[in-house]
Amino acid sequence: MEPSELRRAVEAGWATASGLGLQVDDVVVVHDSDRVALRLVPCDVLVRVAPVEQLAESEFEVEVARRLTVAGAPVAELEPRVEPRVHVRGDFAVSLWTYYEPLGSEIAAADYADAFLRHHAVLRRIDLDAPHVTDRVAAALREVNDRERSPELPDSDRELLSDTLSGLRTALSVERAGEQLLHGESHPGNLLNTRRGPLFVDLATCCRGPVEFDLAHAPEDVAQHYTGADHDLIHRCRALNWAMFSAWRWRRDDRMPDRGHWRVEGLSRVRAALDRHEPS
Repeated sequence: MEPSELRRAVEAGWATASGLGLQVDDVVVVHDSDRVALRLVPCDVLVRVAPVEQLAESEFEVEVARRLTVAGAPVAELEPRVEPRVHVRGDFAVSLWTYYEPLGSEIAAADYADAFLRHHAVLRRIDLDAPHVTDRVAAALREVNDRERSPELPDSDRELLSDTLSGLRTALSVERAGEQLLHGESHPGNLLNTRRGPLFVDLATCCRGPVEFDLAHAPEDVAQHYTGADHDLIHRCRALNWAMFSAWRWRRDDRMPDRGHWRVEGLSRVRAALDRHEPS
């Protein structure tokens, strides 16, 4: 967020928690992007603050978290001392979560895969209205194909992203067997290493599709520990993930920190994924 917007987001998080009876003496910014995560002390609560335009997305995330927690999924839980809902404070949507002190060690591939297996098992039992992964691909494709929405995207790169997104979207539309609810964006930044074990966070990306779409977000060695995974599909989904990531970075209104670096890096990752797993 811009500095002025970040200050207002911090004030909204602070005021919301204080108004709910939680003691807040200080705020630590844990993550700052299009929405922010704040650690409040000494009540030790994690507050997620998003622009009010993302209210529906925040409400969906809270509902997903509530349902998955009850079912025993390895996910970060909502703050139990307050009502599990999204609060609107000025221009922001505010939700309150349990804060987990992160462990310093990296999550081993086998443990990452085990978290996936347990998470996917619970997701198969949940009846939840969620978009299909191809809906997300279509949204990314609209950004790429609309020059007004991505005016700085070079023509050759626009063609690369458009071809990759449309081609892989078609492939996933055809291959619907074995689909289920997914995390949707299960990269290492969204799997916390905690004293309770690995826990998935950022649940607003929940969607429907093949488990290989989730596995493609993880380090490559994780899939070796996930029984029954289709490794060819994982490779294709990895190219798709980087193409969607790149599409978001070239949006005119993208707010990701260091966007210039990630624009270049994302396109490089798309090409590498396509070159590496291109049929011989």
